[in-house]
Amino acid sequence: MKKNVFLGLAVVLLCAPLGAVEVPDSLQLNPEEEKVTFLTLQDALNVALAESETVKIADKEVERAGYAKKGTYAALFPQIDLAGSYQRTLIKNDIRAMMGSDSPMASMMADTKIGSLNTFAVNATAAMPLINTALWKSIKISAQGVELAVEKARGSRLNLVAQVKNAYYAALLAREVFGVYREVYENAKANFQQTEKKYNAQKASELDMVTARTNLANAIPNVYDAESNVILALWQLKAVIGMDLEEEIDVVGRMEDYSDNMSAVPDGRDSIDLSGNSSLRQLSIQADQLLETVKLRQRAYIPTLSASVNFSYSSVANDPIRNLGWFPYSNAGLTLSIPIFSGMKRLNDVRQARNQYQQMQLQTRNTEKQLRIGVRGYLSTMDTAVKSYYASKNALESAQKAYEIAAKSYEVGRATFVELNNAQLALVQSQLSLSQNVYNYIVAKAELESMLGVENFETK
Repeated sequence: MKKNVFLGLAVVLLCAPLGAVEVPDSLQLNPEEEKVTFLTLQDALNVALAESETVKIADKEVERAGYAKKGTYAALFPQIDLAGSYQRTLIKNDIRAMMGSDSPMASMMADTKIGSLNTFAVNATAAMPLINTALWKSIKISAQGVELAVEKARGSRLNLVAQVKNAYYAALLAREVFGVYREVYENAKANFQQTEKKYNAQKASELDMVTARTNLANAIPNVYDAESNVILALWQLKAVIGMDLEEEIDVVGRMEDYSDNMSAVPDGRDSIDLSGNSSLRQLSIQADQLLETVKLRQRAYIPTLSASVNFSYSSVANDPIRNLGWFPYSNAGLTLSIPIFSGMKRLNDVRQARNQYQQMQLQTRNTEKQLRIGVRGYLSTMDTAVKSYYASKNALESAQKAYEIAAKSYEVGRATFVELNNAQLALVQSQLSLSQNVYNYIVAKAELESMLGVENFETK
């Protein structure tokens, strides 16, 4: 639909005077500037770190792991339980007794009911492990779980910062592209008006007139496409930092502002320190957990010793209201548990844990290789962007001067319209190339910092 509108507009431009056709003077989503929130890169980072659901989830995971660690430590303390019970006898036990032989009814049996109708009991027990090496090892694993959750939260922040920076840089680049195409439109409009005057004065050919009209018609869709790209880039930025999509925002600055920090990439790419990489840190913690799990499984062969104390009160009565009497009872003891045979379960548990540990070691080495490839790629991109930037900067200066000369020469009739178009095309390419090279450098740098674990949550 949009392209059809542009084609229709181009037809109208070719068939009617173009002086009345205008594009927006500036891209402003809301004409009332006070309702637009202007964000610097630091503002965007602050909003994202405060509002991101990903960061909040990671923080909750750290909190959960802390609770799990405390729960494991609780197993070292005495476990005290209090229980109460009541039983109602429905049918009492019978005791049969043989009557005396001098009785005429010696062959008769006498039945006696025994027991009470009501039984009450209150029981308190306390138990705690004295020697349990498997429990001690599980506490260490729980502590490593907290460490892993903290590292995952750090990794989430690093990824978020990289996403925010990339989205912000994309919005800046989209604005610069819009500015370039707007300038192209303004130049095409001025050239058309100048050519129209020459044509009316019979100093320009009909071909020049048609070419100028076509150039102006072609410039208009590019302006609206660039405008649409800015809107989409700003929406993407709002989504990444967690802002309402209906809120009007704009970015501050230019791509050129980041060119001062562009520097040549040093040698020694294979010696880059990856110790701060969050993925490697997480794998390292997980490997340590698995190694401790192997030791935990091995502790299953070691006997355990625990202590317990029991204290109880009980009462039996037919009439609990008047005849209830309580009788105390207490004991204390030690329990020694010696594992003998479990059908090879403990041995296979150890083998399984050791296998998982070996898998994690292989995964860590493979991840490190892939990361080093990624580092080399980002450094290569940065190096190429730096070299291309300075080449594009020189080309832009030459293209700007060439276009000014061509425009003056065309104005006085010393240059053709084709030469003017070629000069303008070279200028546009140089402008876009310069911004693109800065963008390539700062995006690669942001990704590299995230990969290396550089906690660059603030910008200058």
